[in-house]
Amino acid sequence: MNSAHLFPFKFELFGQSFHYHYLFETLAFIIGIRVYYYLKKGIVDLISDEHRLWIMLGAMLGALIGSRVIAILETPENLNQLSFLMLYQSKTIVGGLFGGLFGVELMKKMIGVTVASGDIYVFPIIIALFIGRIGCFSMGIDEPTYGIHTSFFMGMDLGDGIRRHPIMLYEMIFLIILSLLFISIKRVPLINGDRFKLFMVLYFMFRFWIEFLKPYQPLFLNLSSIHWSGLFIFLYYYKFILRIVRTTFYPKILKHG
Repeated sequence: MNSAHLFPFKFELFGQSFHYHYLFETLAFIIGIRVYYYLKKGIVDLISDEHRLWIMLGAMLGALIGSRVIAILETPENLNQLSFLMLYQSKTIVGGLFGGLFGVELMKKMIGVTVASGDIYVFPIIIALFIGRIGCFSMGIDEPTYGIHTSFFMGMDLGDGIRRHPIMLYEMIFLIILSLLFISIKRVPLINGDRFKLFMVLYFMFRFWIEFLKPYQPLFLNLSSIHWSGLFIFLYYYKFILRIVRTTFYPKILKHG
């Protein structure tokens, strides 16, 4: 597909040219929040509205820090040139989820909340991610999320004349599959908090493997900061992963063994 003339998508305003990414990023936040409040109306929340606000504050602060730190570590060769502007402009959703998770856990300890709080955020996060990724995809190679050269049938010219893996397109497809999965298990009785844990494990697993299709800079042991974030999440949720494997796959193995 010859798309060099298409990427990046921009619009004109007051004589200036802007990426559509900024619009989709804002839209993702607004719609994600609206979906959260819509879903909240249909449940009996074990956490008070006041505590929810504190938890959301913890998530936002954690995401703000985490998204910047993990993004900066994606290019370790630039650490000696680090500036406030570079830190402000750098961000990654993996770092946002990573930092948001620990921001929430820290805030919950501070306000004394012991109930799992993440399940209600799964669909809002997936929807917000999907909308945001449309914006990332529209930027082509202007957004450092493009893939390496490929002869794969989905390879696209993202603006530099090279057929590359359209990483953001792959992620949008993955998010659709993920949403269908969570819709299919909507009425399955799970322990409170398991849906969010499942989302985190599956999303970070996807990001771990898709990272190998990007021109990444190794941070340590030939793995990027995205890889290490994924490994940390797998370790953090290892008890959940083992429990899911035992309850989902082990009985089937015994049945057919």
